[in-house]
Amino acid sequence: MKKDKSLQGVTSVPGFKACGIASGMRRKGRKDLALVLNTGKNPVAAGVFTSNRFAAAPVLYSRAVLAKGASGMRAVVLNSGSANACTGENGLKDTVASAKAVAKALEIDPREVLVCSTGMIGTPLPMDKMLSGIESAATSLSKEGGADASWAILTTDNEPKTVHLQAEGYQIGGMAKGAGMLAPALATMLCVITTDALLDAETAQKALELACAKTFNRLDSDGCMSTNDTVLLLASGESGTIPSGFTEALTQTCAQLARKLADDAEGAQHTVEIAVTEAESEAGALIAAKTISRSNLVKTAIAGCDPNWGRIVSELGTVPESVCPYDPSAVSVLFNGVQVCKNGATWGNRQDVPFESRDVHLEVRLGAGNAQASVLTNDLTHEYIHINADYSS
Repeated sequence: MKKDKSLQGVTSVPGFKACGIASGMRRKGRKDLALVLNTGKNPVAAGVFTSNRFAAAPVLYSRAVLAKGASGMRAVVLNSGSANACTGENGLKDTVASAKAVAKALEIDPREVLVCSTGMIGTPLPMDKMLSGIESAATSLSKEGGADASWAILTTDNEPKTVHLQAEGYQIGGMAKGAGMLAPALATMLCVITTDALLDAETAQKALELACAKTFNRLDSDGCMSTNDTVLLLASGESGTIPSGFTEALTQTCAQLARKLADDAEGAQHTVEIAVTEAESEAGALIAAKTISRSNLVKTAIAGCDPNWGRIVSELGTVPESVCPYDPSAVSVLFNGVQVCKNGATWGNRQDVPFESRDVHLEVRLGAGNAQASVLTNDLTHEYIHINADYSS
């Protein structure tokens, strides 16, 4: 029986080993520590991080390490259970200690190790469990460990998110976690992407930034930005292929992961694509789409299968004209292909809008130009409130 490479995520491409273990940082038996090792002859890394001013210690550390040299980057250690954010100098010391422990266990330079954490903000890392877990993880690495690694990084997620893409002469794999606090600026959630393409550091970084801008940056589950958002790209070079069209292939990979994140958003019953079309500029369309996506009134209406277009246009009306110019009397709204508003007024029959599918497509036509942009979001349900009300208890 042929194995599904997509389930292996980061180890679905040559040049990588990984593992996911239970170190005791989460409840008994739950995987909570992942390790990814680049065994390629030409290792290169790139990273995109949260712009939150309360960036967590692992974000500060990994950002600094990459800035000093992305070539030769060998490993990433990721833990769930503690975000190691807002933990002061001790938090940064713990991050450095974690990187050194990985380096010692793998016999590599600490400057070749990146660190990611996710979990409760303000909670220090349980370093005894972290360090012993790293020792165990180093002996558990395998070429088929990607699936276990994808489980170890989850928090409120229902399931892991992994992908595999076969390109011309090279492959891309990846894993991601995130079900809430998905409102990024430059990145979102925790994500590790691997490829056997032969890349230089500059090409890898530029491709990752462009891919994130078109995918993860257009995912907004609840308007809340995390302190730990990190997207990493690791290249092994094992294919020997210097790729053409790598940015497009990477963007496709990121889009698949972004969709999986949206589909698993906390408590969501609908995954919603909001497309603002006929705009004067793509930038303006994107801001308009994000504004609509963050309206609790819009999100709760969709949860109730109510195509309440009035809530949409009222939210659209808060976007400054200088940012996104349009004439309100030219705006139209369509729910799942059914027009419910034309020229800023009621049109058609709202009862004709189908809501049988989980997927909802909302189109807002501005009648102001030829540009467009889309974002992914979800509805807002009682379950979302329940999950987040009980999160730290």
